[in-house]
Amino acid sequence: MGRNMALPLVMALVALVASLPSASPATAGTAGAFDNWLSANQKDFAITQALYAKKAVGDTGNSIDESLAKAEDNKTTFVVDPKGGGDYKTITAALEAVPEGNTRRVILDLKPGEYREKIFINISKPYITFKSDPKNPAIIAWNDIAATLGKDGKPVGTVGSTTVAVESDYFMAYGVVFKNDAPTAKPGAKGGQAVALRTFGTKAAFYNCTIDGGQDTLYDHKGLHYFKDCLIRGSVDFIFGFGRSFYENCRIVSIVKEIAVLTAQQRTKTIEGAIESGFSFKNCTIMSEGGGDIYLGRAWGDSSRVIYAYTEMSKEVVPVGWDGWEVKQPESSGIYYGEFKCSGPGSDARKRVGWAVDLTEAQAKPFMGTHYVFGDSWILPPPTENSPPSKKTSSGGATATSPAASPSSSPESR
Repeated sequence: MGRNMALPLVMALVALVASLPSASPATAGTAGAFDNWLSANQKDFAITQALYAKKAVGDTGNSIDESLAKAEDNKTTFVVDPKGGGDYKTITAALEAVPEGNTRRVILDLKPGEYREKIFINISKPYITFKSDPKNPAIIAWNDIAATLGKDGKPVGTVGSTTVAVESDYFMAYGVVFKNDAPTAKPGAKGGQAVALRTFGTKAAFYNCTIDGGQDTLYDHKGLHYFKDCLIRGSVDFIFGFGRSFYENCRIVSIVKEIAVLTAQQRTKTIEGAIESGFSFKNCTIMSEGGGDIYLGRAWGDSSRVIYAYTEMSKEVVPVGWDGWEVKQPESSGIYYGEFKCSGPGSDARKRVGWAVDLTEAQAKPFMGTHYVFGDSWILPPPTENSPPSKKTSSGGATATSPAASPSSSPESR
């Protein structure tokens, strides 16, 4: 689409924005103000669409990011086989071969088996893909918890407990199992957080992956993320962080007999950038293996935002649905918890806590697609086809740097 065609579209969308009702902060006991709060999300959606249309045209007419397009045009593959049949026996060795400042798509073709490794991909190594066979997957496993003592003799904390940490941009995974197999923490136990996957880089996509653990399984830390056809297992707050993420066709499974909490979303006014974050689930399934009660989420941040649309909810989902946690007045803080046309015995929105929202289609639309994470500019199909021929990098690369320091508002303080 050329610039001359895009301009009318942009102008039309801008006009649409102007026609939407103006929004004001929600105040306790004022239904009209809260309705305005809801309309603010619709206004934001319209603005985003206008900017999106303009960005998609660019100088070349391509819709995906220019840097991503160049990386995809220059792919290479490393075969990783723990049995010794590939270029590398460990994922760590393969990542060390990726040069700092990497500019090409590097596919790590992970052969079946367990990789007993603790992985960190730093910010200087974008465009990494982990590819495996979902029917016979590579399993990346470790068993640290927040209370595990590090080399300095101090607890590693929630961030340090992670099995696989991705701080680089444009990461992709297909058919991989990310696992923290530490024993599941007892209710109320301290230091039991055990992260299987932490994603801090932006524009990351996960297809047909399993993310398996107990407390704090998936640290959806920061950035734009897309999860499709994934299985996520855990106990308490097992999808948490302040990422802006879209979960599509995923199975979300509680493993405990006690109370489970699916999300602890940290959208808040107190962390830069977090106010624009939130988790959106569409066409997902929520169920319990352990039989315990399930809460859809609790408010880690004062403006926590989670949406479920067309999601099947098992009977273990409690009628009230949501927990305000430490937020004293959820109805006026900016918390946004909504459901749209969900199904199953745990889905009755009429029984929800008073400040949760049974969304209209117009209210739900901004969240019900990859547009929520600006996906047209970066989401690509999974690498299920044959990969380019394997060839090791000639430069040898450099060793990954140490993990970044824990954020000042880390979950171990919860």
